[in-house]
Amino acid sequence: MLVASASYGLGAVAFAVLALACRRSGFTDQRVWHPATITSIWALFAAAQAWLNVGRELVALLEMGRNLAWLWFLWQGVRRLRGTQTIESPGFSGLGQALLLLGAAALLAQGAAMLWPARLTGLLAYVLIPNLMAIFGMVLVEQYYRNTRPQERWGIKFLCLALGGMFAYDFYLYSEAMLFAGVSPDTWAARGAVNALLVPLLWISLRRRPDDQPLAISHRMAFHSVALVGAGIYLMLMAGAGYYLRIVGGNWGSVLQTVFLFGAIALLLITVFSGVARARLRVFLSKHFFHYRYDYREEWLRFTALLTAGDPGMRVHERSLEAMAGLVESPAAALWMKQEDGHFRRTAHWNWSELNGQFAAGHPFARFLETSHWVLDLHECEDQPELLGDAAPPAWLAGDLRVWLVIPLFWHENLLGVMVLADSLGKVAFDWEVSDLLKTAARQATAHLAQARAADALTVARQFESFNRAAAYVVHDIKNLVAQLSLLLANAERHKHKPEFQEDMLATIESSVARMNRMLIKLRDKPDAASSSEVLLVELLDEVIRSKSAFSLKPTLEILTPELRVRAEREKLTRVVGHIVQNAIEATPYTGKVGVTLNRDDNWAEIVVTDTGVGMDDTFIRERLFRPFDSTKGTGMGIGAYECKSYVQELGGDILVESRPGLGSRFTLHFPLLSTDEH
Repeated sequence: MLVASASYGLGAVAFAVLALACRRSGFTDQRVWHPATITSIWALFAAAQAWLNVGRELVALLEMGRNLAWLWFLWQGVRRLRGTQTIESPGFSGLGQALLLLGAAALLAQGAAMLWPARLTGLLAYVLIPNLMAIFGMVLVEQYYRNTRPQERWGIKFLCLALGGMFAYDFYLYSEAMLFAGVSPDTWAARGAVNALLVPLLWISLRRRPDDQPLAISHRMAFHSVALVGAGIYLMLMAGAGYYLRIVGGNWGSVLQTVFLFGAIALLLITVFSGVARARLRVFLSKHFFHYRYDYREEWLRFTALLTAGDPGMRVHERSLEAMAGLVESPAAALWMKQEDGHFRRTAHWNWSELNGQFAAGHPFARFLETSHWVLDLHECEDQPELLGDAAPPAWLAGDLRVWLVIPLFWHENLLGVMVLADSLGKVAFDWEVSDLLKTAARQATAHLAQARAADALTVARQFESFNRAAAYVVHDIKNLVAQLSLLLANAERHKHKPEFQEDMLATIESSVARMNRMLIKLRDKPDAASSSEVLLVELLDEVIRSKSAFSLKPTLEILTPELRVRAEREKLTRVVGHIVQNAIEATPYTGKVGVTLNRDDNWAEIVVTDTGVGMDDTFIRERLFRPFDSTKGTGMGIGAYECKSYVQELGGDILVESRPGLGSRFTLHFPLLSTDEH
């Protein structure tokens, strides 16, 4: 008794100080003074009742007054903040009526407990009604905080913590009493001190709280609040029923109560996790508490978040279906996209694998969708066939009883696809608001689907481009080999009896055959990045010069720095240097000169190819020389120089070109040398 009396005495002093401080501090909003004063009086009488053990009914009546005062304080704050809004929200008036009914029920229960003392009236007045008030208080605190603008919550967070803590403690106290058929003395005794600890939080919040915070009730808040209230009332009723079974069950009472409470909690969990129950609750709230069915900001954020979830391009069709179905609580959806042959075929589904079929772009149903731009309710179309006229849907679509909505997808005013949604779990009624929302969302989903299709087409185009580029390189190499063998054949008539020519001819044919064999191996096998190896440039240049010995103009080779090594694919590098030497020979008259020099420039190997040919101007070098598929030769492919520069840069080097028309050209190839550790 001493501990409980001291605890409630501390609470009485704390709230009395809070009430006096609010009264004298000059706050423009002094309404907190009234509930603080009533709380102080209640705590004072509770301390006296704990010490003297009399006056239980009076303390219960004062506690009811304390609860109603704080609930009214929160409600008045909501009403005051609501005055800045221009949109009516029926949910506010409904909460106000519930508060009045709760107060009336509390008064009636207190009167019944005083006039007809009995177990049932005592349970109702001293346990059930206070517990219901605690639940209602937590709901008001929750909506007060959740719907305050984030930048203004700093002013009310301590108020919400204090009042939420007070009501949560009461809920714990009376829920425990309902489950165990009695109030815990320790929990009851600590209650006064717990309330006293909340006073500093109230004081801090009152010094911060502005007077004109706007508050808006959202669909999500209404859903969570109603679900919380419903769950609380359900648990209270089930706890009361379990207590009744314990009383009347005799020896089996405790067992029956335990089994009943377990079953009640299991049923509550099943309901909470039921998609149908959640969907129907949302529809009910939208119909009866809001002028508009959807909270468009929340719906759009959720819709776009679902569309853009995951890696780019992954499951975009399934995510689009899931996002569209979620707008109307549909459990399944399927998507038809227009293919290149002009038919609409199913490209994706979400929980609806059994719905499948196709229809042509010229089908009357497809033409009707393209001209009308309507979102069709097929159930309504069955009842009113005149809506579609002769444009009946395909038999496989109309024959499925789950089919509900058909949503056309337009991209630049062309019908790109069609979405089909199954019947809504929440029995959402199809009206103008649902139609407009689905049309708007369909535009957004179509943009993602069109982007995914364009990305797929680009991937295919790149694959073909890679194949075509490889084919062009092969054709280019074959062209060079054919030119080399043709020149050899043309000179054979005049020089076939010369031993030197015969040796050059055999070497050239052997080199050509080896190159063609390597080419076939590369076409047959996958590229191997590990094929790069250490290449001695002296040997490579000797091979290049020997391969050009069949030409009348024979290039010369000058080695200024031997033993230079680079890391490269030998065959490819030979082809690159050989192409540049070949171009120099073709651009130089018979009486001119073509020279190849190997030198070292710091940490770089330098191959210089010079000629005294026709030369090039700066514009040609800048705009056309290394441009793919651009050639000045009648039979050229236009990719040799492009391949040369690409591969040299791939090795970490570069090609420098100096040329003047009529005076010749100078190509300088730089390659990074192998370090000493790499030898």
